[in-house]
Amino acid sequence: MIQEPLFAETKEETSLVYLMKNYANYNFWANLALVNWLKNHPEHLLEQEVLSSFKSVKLTLAHILQTQEYWYSILSKTEFEFREYGSLDNVFDDLLKQSENLAVYVTALSESRLEENTPIQSPWFTSDFQNFEYVMHVFNHSTYHRGQIITICHNLGITGAPMTDYNFYNVMAK
Repeated sequence: MIQEPLFAETKEETSLVYLMKNYANYNFWANLALVNWLKNHPEHLLEQEVLSSFKSVKLTLAHILQTQEYWYSILSKTEFEFREYGSLDNVFDDLLKQSENLAVYVTALSESRLEENTPIQSPWFTSDFQNFEYVMHVFNHSTYHRGQIITICHNLGITGAPMTDYNFYNVMAK
């Protein structure tokens, strides 16, 4: 897995392009930090049912993964298929691979591609937004559920979560 930024900062980039690339790298970095921390804890706790929107840490991770795959398919105009993720280790590995792939894809998008509209007709909603809106949505969604995972872990007695704050990434981790 790549653990350093996937793009070089340049003065020629617009603020929008820079932000999208930075958020793509941040999302990958934050998912990597979370997974590396979770790997140090017992599997039975990470699969234990809890009162939450998803019934376990594993299922919440699988939801992050599935949502990132969905939005990647929208942005790349490829087919999306629901799938089963298998073991906790498979979910860890697949989430990191997908996060890296999404970061590589987003960091390669041009300003015109980020500003292009993509219409969506899905079973859940209809929209026609600029691609940068979808990019921000998927990264915001993943951030939300990373926080949810930390809360679930605290309720299970698992402490010592890594700092995955965006400002921490910008100041300390880049």
